[in-house]
Amino acid sequence: MALPPPKTPMLSRRSVLRALGGGAALGALAGCGVPAAYVAPGDRAAADRSARDRRLTWANWPLYIDTDDSGRKRPTLEAFERRTGIAVDYVEEINDNDEFFGKISPALMNHQPTDRDLIVISDWMCARFVRLGWVQEMDRARQPNVTRYLDPLLRSPAFDPGRRFTVPWQSGITGIAYNRRELGREIRHVSDLWASDLKGRVTLLSGLDEAFALLMQGDGVDITRWTADDFHRMCDQVEKRVKGGHIRRFTGNDYIKDLFSRDVLACQAYSGDVIQLQADDPDIEFVVPEEGAELWSESLMIPNLAAHKTNAERLVDHYYDPDVAAELAAWVNYVCPVPAAQDVLASAKDEETAALAEDPLIFPDTAMRRRLAIARDIAAEERVEFARRWNGIVGL
Repeated sequence: MALPPPKTPMLSRRSVLRALGGGAALGALAGCGVPAAYVAPGDRAAADRSARDRRLTWANWPLYIDTDDSGRKRPTLEAFERRTGIAVDYVEEINDNDEFFGKISPALMNHQPTDRDLIVISDWMCARFVRLGWVQEMDRARQPNVTRYLDPLLRSPAFDPGRRFTVPWQSGITGIAYNRRELGREIRHVSDLWASDLKGRVTLLSGLDEAFALLMQGDGVDITRWTADDFHRMCDQVEKRVKGGHIRRFTGNDYIKDLFSRDVLACQAYSGDVIQLQADDPDIEFVVPEEGAELWSESLMIPNLAAHKTNAERLVDHYYDPDVAAELAAWVNYVCPVPAAQDVLASAKDEETAALAEDPLIFPDTAMRRRLAIARDIAAEERVEFARRWNGIVGL
């Protein structure tokens, strides 16, 4: 297919994420797992109106889908509408995981429809929805592309074995970004962040769910099965470095500004952000440490009592067609959950687009893939304690 040249969004979707590891508003429900909030499998489905009502409502984050030069049209979504005759009400209403949770949780816990057929949230938050029974199992008979093309690395996270309830929308890596020219050397290990010449010029992510896995990996922990002892040992080390002045501060997306201004020389960072930074400053590097890095996703889910479940399942499968996945990847520049899209991009006539096929931050190479892992999520019974400890260090 003829792919357009890649478009760089004004601001990456991941960089507007400001989840802070579970706030007080979630503690009583998601943190403690209120039994009354759980919805049994037999109570999750509504009568599916898909056949007679050819539409669906999809809630997503801003700047997280391809658009044309005008910014008003969404080519891959409009292609689905033309091919299927299904109209999609695409709503860019998700700006924060916790905020969106608070927005739709009253309906879900009271067994009422959310008026949304498809949502996209971060996997650590997806884990809460799955545990609470707030999302429906997808019918893979309607999703042959998902069955065939979903990246093996993403197929079976601990919170959703076999991906029965979730399908990755886009993926990414939490690793280390640094200014190689200013630093004058390579960073290859998490421990390199603690070198004396970086004192006061390192930042870490403030969000518990975003920060903890990479720091544990630097301590040799298998993040697919980390323990409370691993967590508290990691916190002890971070706390010591905060008190010693080594860590400049904890950040949300503002690490981008610090790195670009050279106030910070190394930091925890998201792969999708660094691709955009490199366009303006080629001295900025992104590294997956030798000890490994966390592979994360934002995933598609069908909430309970969705009125157009079949239509939503068809839309999910549309984005797992390698041609469609390639067109989306050329615009959003995150890790593509459809490895087969790499060959599609490589064959593009536009040289800049074709070059994306060789970018390991979009299609991780074999060596990088061996160092990536999906972290075990923070269980409901752990969250309040761990968030209190982490937020006390961060200063939240």
